[in-house]
Amino acid sequence: MIRDDAEALRTAAELAEEFRPGASGRDARRELPRAELDRLTATGLLAVTVPAEHGGADVSAVTLAEVFRLLASADASLAQIPQSHFAYVNVLRQQGSPEQRAFFFAEVLGGRRFGNAQSEAGTKHLQDIRTRLVAAGDGSYRLTGVKNYSTGALFADWIPVLARADDELLHVAYVPADAPGLTVTDDWDGMGQRTTASGTVELADVVVPAAHVVPHHLTFTGPQLHGALAQLLHAAIDAGIAAGALAEAAEFVTTRSRPWFESGYETAAEDPLLIQRFGELALRHRAADALLATAARAVDTARAGLDDDSAAEASIAVAAAKAYTGSAALEIADALFEVSGTRAALDGLNLHRHWRDARTHTLHDPARWKIQHLGRYVLNGTRPPRHGLL
Repeated sequence: MIRDDAEALRTAAELAEEFRPGASGRDARRELPRAELDRLTATGLLAVTVPAEHGGADVSAVTLAEVFRLLASADASLAQIPQSHFAYVNVLRQQGSPEQRAFFFAEVLGGRRFGNAQSEAGTKHLQDIRTRLVAAGDGSYRLTGVKNYSTGALFADWIPVLARADDELLHVAYVPADAPGLTVTDDWDGMGQRTTASGTVELADVVVPAAHVVPHHLTFTGPQLHGALAQLLHAAIDAGIAAGALAEAAEFVTTRSRPWFESGYETAAEDPLLIQRFGELALRHRAADALLATAARAVDTARAGLDDDSAAEASIAVAAAKAYTGSAALEIADALFEVSGTRAALDGLNLHRHWRDARTHTLHDPARWKIQHLGRYVLNGTRPPRHGLL
């Protein structure tokens, strides 16, 4: 059990240092981080957002974002795996019944993990959810559909499934990973985030008791922070990738790079042109971290007094952080090669994992729409929509 924010941050920092040395090898071999995820779970870190009245640490959004940033600076794939876990803990917090909260929060405190079965491939758009939750005569439901990009599902004890009921409204069904009719396939072959096992979940007439179904659609009928919190963690992962890439670039240049012959210096680290470039990259990194922290504080402020205005401000702050951290991660991961030189491109060094992770993760949802909402908010005072991705 982690008792408070300070302990959560200490634990995350310690785990990041523990996981960092093996991250490149796991990526190169596509070796799933089962042992590392079990270690992460055993510390109690995955239970830190359980509400205090249920025995959890109930840490702030500021703390949670920093936990993810630290983990992602060491291993972006490993940090991505529990992102949906926290999103679906929050779904229960918002729309779970008292009985559901008591049961599932006890599961989380006991070390059980939530996965995710949300996105579907081949549909008209992201929110064209075709997985069906059909009421049965005995009070239970039957769940049928195919889900893709199911990060965390392969490692989960419970798999939250986003589905539409007979009335077309969205619900989340929490399904045990060993439920009859449920199949998880590790068929993820992305160029980046290689060890997240973000594969396919198939559901063939899976029986779900009514006690395990949450009316997720109600989340979006009023001011909400579901999207802001989920997106905050994505932004934290991007900020972590940027931090990891910058640290690795600095280590490479100071220990392995040769100076350019025209510089007149004995080491590459003394080259004023390289120093200038590292200063520029450091500015990007610091700005990304600052926007992330600002966004997290906005989420905490809104949580303390949730209304339309505070929810909008939190969503906009997170949108700004997400757009900026993504571009910073891509620039710094690319510049790693620019500042390090030809040897950095050797495949065996696997320095390209930072760029591959950044490029893959930033495709989650388009930054251009974040910027659209920022512009509308600033120019016309238009609040962002309530759809779970802001």
